[in-house]
Amino acid sequence: METYTVSALKYRPQTFQEVVGQKNITETLENAIEKNQLAQALLFCGPRGVGKTSCARILAKKINSQDINDSNEDFAFNIFELDAASNNSVDDIRSLNEQVRIPPQVGTHKIYIIDEVHMLSIGAFNAFLKTLEEPPKHVIFILATTEKQKIIPTILSRCQTYDFKRISVKDCKAHLETIAKDQKIEFDDESLDLIAQKADGALRDALTIYDRMVSFTNRSLTVKSVSENLNILDHDTFFLVTELVLNHNIPSLLLAFDELLQKGFDELQFIIGLGKHFRNLMVSKENKTLHLLEVSSSTEEKFKEQTAKAALPLLLNAIDLASKCELDYRNAKNKRLLIELCLMQIASLHFGEK
Repeated sequence: METYTVSALKYRPQTFQEVVGQKNITETLENAIEKNQLAQALLFCGPRGVGKTSCARILAKKINSQDINDSNEDFAFNIFELDAASNNSVDDIRSLNEQVRIPPQVGTHKIYIIDEVHMLSIGAFNAFLKTLEEPPKHVIFILATTEKQKIIPTILSRCQTYDFKRISVKDCKAHLETIAKDQKIEFDDESLDLIAQKADGALRDALTIYDRMVSFTNRSLTVKSVSENLNILDHDTFFLVTELVLNHNIPSLLLAFDELLQKGFDELQFIIGLGKHFRNLMVSKENKTLHLLEVSSSTEEKFKEQTAKAALPLLLNAIDLASKCELDYRNAKNKRLLIELCLMQIASLHFGEK
């Protein structure tokens, strides 16, 4: 049996051009290397799974690449990685401080990548301060963290900070599409859209979900199979529910909600999704706000078609009711009744208005 490599590792970017959704940062880093203006202490911060460690490794290899011949091993590039989550004591940092004094045998620099740097203890931060303030000329530190606010200000002031952003649904979906085609996986547009939305801006999470869906669906991704496995509702469900709302058809609306519960979908996720759907209908009313949808072109057309039937005051009131229902949900004794009441109130809004 061959060893299986997960997509997050198999398709990990090896160059700045392959990094998804962080163009501003990768261009800045490339220019800094080209013009020899790279700071000796860099801080990469942002949400999980957006490319911080990948960019740190690419940058580290690029710094010494001209002096290295035919090797993919990190030690050959003088790259040293430290996980601050498990090496967070004062002694660990003191050991690091001693290592950085030794110049590299090959190449011009030694690069230290310290991941999850916010996990260092206060004592470790203080032990690191002097080295970070006056590092040897042959050393570059690349610090990575998901929680910038936990790093003490004296460390922050000594670093050049790069803020990584969440990966957009559009970029995430495009990357998944490229991988699916490379692996010869059958898929429809909406299935990848669901995976990208579920990942919530983390590309690594999207690839993990994608792998699971490929196994579950036997290499054929459909909206139905993906939504059922992820226990999330697709756009078509909310288009149907909204159609019933616009027709003020309360009996059918309650039956549709009951059918979703019977299939095992989460009540809270339903009301959150419905509120988001009304928000999407609202931004669909103007062409200049259409890009806020972050959906496929076919779904965008459906939003434009449905929003033409809904008055703006109705949508605003529906969003307000859905938001209140979401807030009250956690304290409600009868959660189902709360959502049914919300649906009846939304379906009763603005009779006669279109």
